[in-house]
Amino acid sequence: MGTLSDAFGRTASDLRVSLTDHCNLRCTYCMPAEGLAWLPDESVLTDDELVRLIGIATSLLGVREVRFTGGEPLLRRSLVDIVQRTAALEAAPEISLTTNALGLARKAQSLAAAGLDRVNVSLDTIRSDTFTKITRRNRLHDVISGLEAAHEAGLGPVKINAVLLRGVNDDQGPELLRWALARDYHLRFIEQMPLDAQHGWRRHTMITADEILASLSTEFELSPARESRGSSPAELFVVDGGPATVGVIASITRPFCGDCDRVRLTADGQVRNCLFAHQESDLRGALRAGASDEELAQRWVAAVAGKLPGHGINDSRFLQPTRPMSAIGG
Repeated sequence: MGTLSDAFGRTASDLRVSLTDHCNLRCTYCMPAEGLAWLPDESVLTDDELVRLIGIATSLLGVREVRFTGGEPLLRRSLVDIVQRTAALEAAPEISLTTNALGLARKAQSLAAAGLDRVNVSLDTIRSDTFTKITRRNRLHDVISGLEAAHEAGLGPVKINAVLLRGVNDDQGPELLRWALARDYHLRFIEQMPLDAQHGWRRHTMITADEILASLSTEFELSPARESRGSSPAELFVVDGGPATVGVIASITRPFCGDCDRVRLTADGQVRNCLFAHQESDLRGALRAGASDEELAQRWVAAVAGKLPGHGINDSRFLQPTRPMSAIGG
């Protein structure tokens, strides 16, 4: 049918699929200690529905990459089967997983055998006390075991996504980078985004890309990578002459909306054409009402066509979306 294109010349070829809004951590910058009201089970897409929509995206709409997200996607019991079925599609995409890595040690080999290509693991610190403070869970050892298992299973390059929080771990960037380099993990620092359920994000408390780079530069020599970043959100810097790099995803202070190639499908079957969108397009209702693949594809095309030029965070009129990150998918 064509591609998922918008009025500003961007084409979405990278699909982020949320498998659940549940999570087994309670990160302070994501959700309150008591958790959230989860989506009703009946509203969540079934495995068959998920795989059908992914198949439509890859065969009819030009999607080439699929990343499974959450919440925490490892909590979806059928994850391995979903990966296997996705890998078996006629227009098979590259398949990745964004995870907190709790439980990854048990599933890394089976996920690799099913067709998973690589993983992105969220890890903000390698200090047990800081990890417990941020996540409200004493599970750092499980994350490290998960990373090791992913590396051994060949799910690489193994990437780590880290958020620095002022007064919590903002002094630990060089330490985390040194640790990641020693294990051949690819580290990416992400500016904290206004996607927390509590709506407590404040610009003046956010650690900026400039601050991240200044901190890393106290111990490492950094130089901009020569290769083009393309549609990648990470700006790469060569560490100590290379070949290793570190990335900075500066969604707030250095927005890259003009090169965005992503579209999102929530666990309850809604298309979101931007993390910060205030509108969603319902595919679940049409799917369950008997819509054909072509009709669902047309709805998807229309959803992406209305994408705004940017996220608008730097506009004084910006309003944080109602859904938090855990209910959107990264």
